[in-house]
Amino acid sequence: MSDKLTEIMTWKRREIAPVIRAVSESELSQLNASLPRPPSFAAALRRAGAGTAVIAEIKRRSPSAGDIKDGASALEQARRYQQADADALSILTDEKYFGGTLDDLREVTAHFRANAPAKPCLRKDFMVHPIQVLQARQAGASAILIIVRALVDGEIKVLHEAARAAGLDALFEIHNEADLERSLAHGARIIGVNNRDLAIFKTDLALSERLIPLFPKDVTAVSESGIHTAEDAARARACGAHALLVGEALMRTPAPDALIRQFRGR
Repeated sequence: MSDKLTEIMTWKRREIAPVIRAVSESELSQLNASLPRPPSFAAALRRAGAGTAVIAEIKRRSPSAGDIKDGASALEQARRYQQADADALSILTDEKYFGGTLDDLREVTAHFRANAPAKPCLRKDFMVHPIQVLQARQAGASAILIIVRALVDGEIKVLHEAARAAGLDALFEIHNEADLERSLAHGARIIGVNNRDLAIFKTDLALSERLIPLFPKDVTAVSESGIHTAEDAARARACGAHALLVGEALMRTPAPDALIRQFRGR
């Protein structure tokens, strides 16, 4: 079976090639100082005494599930998540494979700036260059995604430093022990276990159960993908997840508020 992640990363590098230019940490720092500060993604994931945090994802389709909610309005979905009191949002900005756009992120963050309570937004994309970090900050994101297995250490270092300069948190996504070791070597403070193998798109919650107990206590642990029921969420909580990232189940349900309450375990 072909490695889907390799295919996606190859496409992403081609896709952004026309806009790539040098982006310095100084430019990112100046940009950060010139823009309103977004709400903290890291702080939203630590809900002391208030149940597990839920990162609600806006995802119209995926290579594994096909169409999930084709044509869905990102703004309307964000409003539903806001009303359901999701702790943070994850917004897919990859168009070819996931049906998202950077405009989705811009529209949602503009809504949150004008309508409390604001929710921190993760730019969920296949990050390979600091220009994408700059775009994320301009679009109002609070955090970016770093997929460890898709990048060499030099790329991870550059992306993480760019995120810090831009005032953004970074969610390091891992799939095995080697990814965890590399994330910690780069100073990751938020690490998510993707229960879905992006090479073959097989999902197994046992990955979170195996890996999250290995995290240092001061690292925020996120369990991503494959969470559809209260029982799934309970498994993730039991192994130490501070937060759950849920897309398909929340996109499909007519009652995201009820599902989020179930996921929190309260």
